[in-house]
Amino acid sequence: MRAICRWSLLIVVAMLAASPVVRAQEVGHEYIASKNCKKCHFKQYKSWQETAMAQAFESLEPGVKAEAKTAAGLDPQADYTQDASCVGCHVTGFGEAGGFTSVEETPELVGVGCESCHGAGGTYTQEGYMTLKNKEYKLADLVAVGLVEKVGEAQCLTCHNEKSPFHDPENPFDFEAMKDEGTHEHSPLKYPH
Repeated sequence: MRAICRWSLLIVVAMLAASPVVRAQEVGHEYIASKNCKKCHFKQYKSWQETAMAQAFESLEPGVKAEAKTAAGLDPQADYTQDASCVGCHVTGFGEAGGFTSVEETPELVGVGCESCHGAGGTYTQEGYMTLKNKEYKLADLVAVGLVEKVGEAQCLTCHNEKSPFHDPENPFDFEAMKDEGTHEHSPLKYPH
């Protein structure tokens, strides 16, 4: 009897390991790019496009934001678009599965996109989760597979910290003051979740 129970347990574990949700959690969530979020969140997407976060990669180009670069002790004419110590905070998903690798290979992940704050969407936007066909999805189900429901200071501080050449110890990043200034329009969702 014990042998049958052990085999049953092994079969259940093997089935769970083969499920897409468990595999996604084990290997990381794939990035889908902000343009895919636009389908359902058009107002947020449109307002995000106007932010410095959406334009973050361009600030690494020679001559762009020259005054700020000079003040931070950087060469304003240098091209930082290939500098790995800079790129990670100016793109989406750098160094992660399905994240930004280069402008040539993953141009859709240039800039600090939706998934930089809300988590890689490759799992929580699959069929059965948050899709145009499934307007009745449950938020808890999305969170369980990678959606960051409560975006907060922790997401911002991955880049807005003392490692940044623009960090000012006299005037550190203030999440409360900045949370509504540099992100996107926050409007209520059409359907309850």
